[in-house]
Amino acid sequence: MKKIFMIFALCAAVMTASARETVEGSKFLDNWSLGIAGGVYTPTTHAAFFKNMRPTANLTLAKQITPVYGLGFEGATAFNTKTIGWYSKTAFDAVNVNLMHYFNLSNLFGGYQGQPRPVEFVAAFGLGWGHLFRPNYMFDGVKQVDRNFATSKAALNINFNVTEAVQINVKPAIVWDLEGEGHPFVQYNANNSVLELTAGLTYKFANSNGTHNFKIARLYDQAEVDGLNAKINDLRNQLNGLNGQLSGKDAQIRDLQNQLNDCRNKAPQVVKEVSTDKELESVVTFAQGKSVIAASQLPNVERIATYLKKNKNAKVVIKGYASPEGSAEINARLAKERAEAVKNQLIKKYKIAADRIEASGQGVGNMFSEPDWNRVSISTIKK
Repeated sequence: MKKIFMIFALCAAVMTASARETVEGSKFLDNWSLGIAGGVYTPTTHAAFFKNMRPTANLTLAKQITPVYGLGFEGATAFNTKTIGWYSKTAFDAVNVNLMHYFNLSNLFGGYQGQPRPVEFVAAFGLGWGHLFRPNYMFDGVKQVDRNFATSKAALNINFNVTEAVQINVKPAIVWDLEGEGHPFVQYNANNSVLELTAGLTYKFANSNGTHNFKIARLYDQAEVDGLNAKINDLRNQLNGLNGQLSGKDAQIRDLQNQLNDCRNKAPQVVKEVSTDKELESVVTFAQGKSVIAASQLPNVERIATYLKKNKNAKVVIKGYASPEGSAEINARLAKERAEAVKNQLIKKYKIAADRIEASGQGVGNMFSEPDWNRVSISTIKK
């Protein structure tokens, strides 16, 4: 008996030492299973092995607490098919209930891989209560009655994992009657034991992690967590900056829209042209990276178109410019596209002949002190 308890304590210590793998699926309602098995049992000693063999069945409700250690309740019954030393008329010879401890030897010594192995070996040990059914009769001068007694069970379960949720189990075991008839103290005695061999199925219920088993959790060290937090804070700061820029652009758009509305709402004015030798210029500004004429800039284009319509011999030279942001190649393309945008507007909307218009890109402009102001096309009339 002492040896068995020492083995039990040693297994518990090894289990605790090996439980270093952090897993998902360890909540109270996780890793429950229900098993059913049937087989035979026969007295270990002082009886014919096959002649005195009887059928047995058991039902097990268990919870796997870690990939190595589990706990369960097992109820078993023995069926009456023949006589073993006494006369019995009941359908059941005995019942036995044990609180079992399970030690997954495959995971204990081989480590848990994140999913069950195809075949696993599990050591089981438990203590419980048994009841023997007997009718009241005299045998060798002694009245035979029902008897309650303490029991213990040791087993080696061989589990075949058919699917993630279903196991086939083969469970050889030995069950002791710890009290034994006529013995004054509890003891593990082979003369008061039976050998048991059962096989059956076990169903593992679904867990909170989406599987029917433990999953190895990914752990982060503090340095990694701090690094991720720093990146998140940096992205938040960038987002706040972009939101501020967006708000500024929205305000600028509203201001330009108000200016356009004011221009549209002004009453037409008659302007008397005065002859002058000065060249007429009109500036059209563009948004950063754009070559599309904004609605607020259309009056500047119409100013040139109006002059050209009134002065049939006049021509216009359009030069496009870009601000210094971006590569030289992109700026050259934007400058040309801005000049072409004004030219196309004069041709398509105002029907100005193409041979009266000269358009070209000038790259990055430096006419104005503010870099952003150089995103323009400048139209100059040639008289």
